[in-house]
Amino acid sequence: MEVFDTEDEVLRAARRALKIEADAITAVADKVSHNFYRAYKLILSATGKLIVSGMGKSGHIGQKIASTMSSLGTPSVFVHPSEALHGDFGMFARNDCLLAISYQGETREILAVSEYARNVEMPVIAITGVVDSSLARLADSVLDGHIEREADILGIAPSSSSSVALAIGDALAIVLMRAKGITRETFAKLHPGGRLGRDLTLVSLVMRPLAELQTVAPEADFSEVIDKLAQRNFGIIAVVDKEIGLVGAISDGDIRRAVSTTSSLQLSKAQDVMSHAPKTLHSDDSAVEAVTLMERHKITSAFVVNAEKQLVGVVRLHDLIAAKII
Repeated sequence: MEVFDTEDEVLRAARRALKIEADAITAVADKVSHNFYRAYKLILSATGKLIVSGMGKSGHIGQKIASTMSSLGTPSVFVHPSEALHGDFGMFARNDCLLAISYQGETREILAVSEYARNVEMPVIAITGVVDSSLARLADSVLDGHIEREADILGIAPSSSSSVALAIGDALAIVLMRAKGITRETFAKLHPGGRLGRDLTLVSLVMRPLAELQTVAPEADFSEVIDKLAQRNFGIIAVVDKEIGLVGAISDGDIRRAVSTTSSLQLSKAQDVMSHAPKTLHSDDSAVEAVTLMERHKITSAFVVNAEKQLVGVVRLHDLIAAKII
């Protein structure tokens, strides 16, 4: 048995293993053909869910593929083949599609699952390293996952083969993602929790829309400004010119400053007490950018504009806290 005596030997072995796996994925990428397109079409045309199944290490890969598919817009579940043979066939329906994973393509349980799928007229896609195996013969589309060797020193532990199967599944999920029209916004809705959800959440998802925002014209009387501020307690109203668009903002702070510096407030207009050039965000900015803007300028609200610089809403610090961005 090979024993490592030095750090350099360990690092060389690690790099060798990684290169073997990387080379295996590159080789499979060069073999992608019509069968991949057929698999893509079978999954896309299925009106039900994608069922992924595999035994052992292939099963672990299958679970990850099913999870990735679901997160990218293709509803998927992993079914353990042994559990399927003991009652979970009830999850299978004619409008579903089966993705079966077995490197040798001769795993008894996977063959039984694939045969059942064929019997209920479900399309079967196989990821296998042996393209003339029993599993391949049952499949409507065969994705060739053949490798030259595994990455371990004995060449027997599933490593290159499992990496290749996972990469093929990821490639399928990614092309399906585009076909399903997944955008950053829809991806964020599918990942609302954790750091990923926070980083992907757009301002448009947490802002208050224009319909909820109070606005006044620059020439509006001070009494109208006070009425608008009181009607909806956002603590800020937008000053909007019909032709120019957003020209200013009036916050509770602006009113307090006007009270302390102006002797005849009742004669004042909105343009006399407003803050000019208010801070704005675009609706497709990230909510994290909104937090950064507010921290930098020490404000608690920012107006939101679209690509044409038209006012579309307001985002408040309170809304960002409620959405767990902060």
